[in-house]
This record gives sequence, C-alpha cells and structure tokens, in this order.
Amino acid sequence: MPTQIQKQRQLWRQRFVGAPVPRLWCPPITHYTASGEINAGRMEAHWTRMAQHVGGFLVPGSTGDGWEMDPDEISQLLTIATDLATRLNSRLLVGVLRTELEEMLTVITQTVTWLKDSTGKDDVLQAMLARHVAGFTVCPPRGADLTQEEIKLSLARVLDLGLPTAIYQLPQITQNEISPTTFAALAAHYSNFLMFKDTSGTDRVPLVDHGSSGVMLVRGAEGDYAKWLREAGGPYDGFLLSTANCFAPELSEIITQLETGEVKTAQRLSRRLNETISAAFAVVADLPYGNPFANANKAMDHWMAHGQCADQIPPPRTHAGAHLPHEVVTEIGRILQKNGFLPAIGYLQDTRQR
Repeated sequence: MPTQIQKQRQLWRQRFVGAPVPRLWCPPITHYTASGEINAGRMEAHWTRMAQHVGGFLVPGSTGDGWEMDPDEISQLLTIATDLATRLNSRLLVGVLRTELEEMLTVITQTVTWLKDSTGKDDVLQAMLARHVAGFTVCPPRGADLTQEEIKLSLARVLDLGLPTAIYQLPQITQNEISPTTFAALAAHYSNFLMFKDTSGTDRVPLVDHGSSGVMLVRGAEGDYAKWLREAGGPYDGFLLSTANCFAPELSEIITQLETGEVKTAQRLSRRLNETISAAFAVVADLPYGNPFANANKAMDHWMAHGQCADQIPPPRTHAGAHLPHEVVTEIGRILQKNGFLPAIGYLQDTRQR
C-alpha cells in the first residue's frame, strides 16, 4: 500500500510533470553567436527538433554551461528556456547549480521572485505552472568531508521551501554521494521530492530503492542504455541524458522498443549509440576548456544541424569563447558517418525549407 507521502508525491507529479510522466529528459546545450551572446533563434530550432522525442528539459545543466555562467547569463537563458518550454508545451527543471547551501537558497528565492514578476501571479506554484516549470534541481553542497547527516540536513533545507524538487547525484562536482539511507529518509519525509537524477555511474541509490519510494529515478550516466530501464530489469524510470541533444530519436526509440518487448532490437541500437558516443567523448577529452559533455554534444549537434555540409560551417563556440577545433568537429563527423548517424540534411536546413 502506498504511504500518505507517496500518494501526495503522485499528486505533485501529476500537477507539475503531467501524465504520462516523460521518460526522456535532456540538459540542452547552450548555443552562442560568433560574438558570444546566447543565440535564442538557434536554440529554438534545436529544442523544436528535440521536443518531438524529449518530454522535459533541465536548464541550466552541466551540459548547458550552468556551472560556468554568471547570474545575468542564467537569467537570460531561463527567459529563453521558459519561453520555449511554454511554446513547445514541454516541461522545465530549473537547475540551481551552486556548491554552497546558502547560494542555492538565494538563487531559488531570486528565481521564485522572477517567476512571480514575469507571470503577474502572487502564488509561486501558479507562476511555475504558467511558465511550464516542473521544479528546481539541486545537488548536495560540495565537500568530500561532509557526513551523510550534513548532506541530509542541507537538502532538507531546500525541500522545506515546499517547492517541487529534483535532487542531482553528481559526485564529479560535489565530491560526495547521497547514500541510499539518506535518500530514503528524504523520500519518506518530503512529498515534494519528485525526481532523482544519478550521474555517478555507480547507481547505488536506484539499485537499492528500485522504485519503492515513488520518487522518479532518471539515469544521467551515459552508456548501456538498453539495460537500465525497468522493462529490462533495471532500476530506472527514465533517462536525463546529455546525448539526447543529438540522439533524442534513437533514445526515445530504445525506450519504446523496451516498452513493447523488443529487447534485442533495443540492445542493438544501444550498442551502436554506445560505440558512437564513447568515441566522440574520447575526441574531446583533452580540450582545455568546457566539459566533455558540452563539447562532445556541441560537435555532434553541429552535424545534426547542418548535415553533410557541416564541415563548411564555422565550428560552434564554447562558453569560454573558443570555437571547437575544426579537426575535432571533422573527426566526430567521421564517427557519426561510420556508425550510420550522419544526416544527409541537417535540421536547420529542414527548418529553412519549411
């Protein structure tokens, strides 16, 4: 029998995430103009392509340069993102990528004020719904020496705000991990704890919880896509993946194949994707700026957008100001072609033709 908290969590999820709950989410890359401004038009074309397969977005996420942006850039990006989520009838998780608890609380408070002002609504939950905001996403505070009690108390401060919340397991940045016991304690107490994203690669919390809490579990680590969802015996409800920037149709197809019992077909496509993505990440591994998730997806998206003429288009700009090296973009194009993922016509060309 579901507990009262689980029943309330279901009501939260129905109100803010919807039904059916999307199984594929994406932290979109941020596109820039040649002079470094956020390119709203380019992002609209990219989101429009993804929205056919992706049910929700995390902005700003690590892949979208969220750890590198200043407050003004984040404000501009959120304006664009909420406009797009509303226009495309999608959902938006607001990423609060801060390493200190007080900073997280300040950013959430500022975002709440902005949502109220931008919608003219005094009630924050009504303002969130009006802008298609499904919740706020936070990580534990940074610190390898933090105890589980300290992590729990910090995340409880965020959940005590009474807002729909997703928690992001990201030890690559936070230098710590939420334990299954800490997760279970928070899930048992807070019905507004709606989603848990795990990018650790160890999957400790989902492997213990396996859906028993009613918190939606989404995997953020790349690779072996066909083995992680419940239909394949895995512990996850869905994915929140950087590579949905470029492979949303294929990832969505894997989910559908698993849902319809076509496990071997899903495994074959998963292997092709895994080989392609692993090779692309290896190409960008030594770049001295950005992060591999953003850099690899920017390079792959360049080919998805421009098709086989992408080599003739200037490479995409990173948040640091540098453009991706031409040889990196070219090599990733070869990887896409080798594995059968290079489009003849890019989605920007299709948009212009329409």
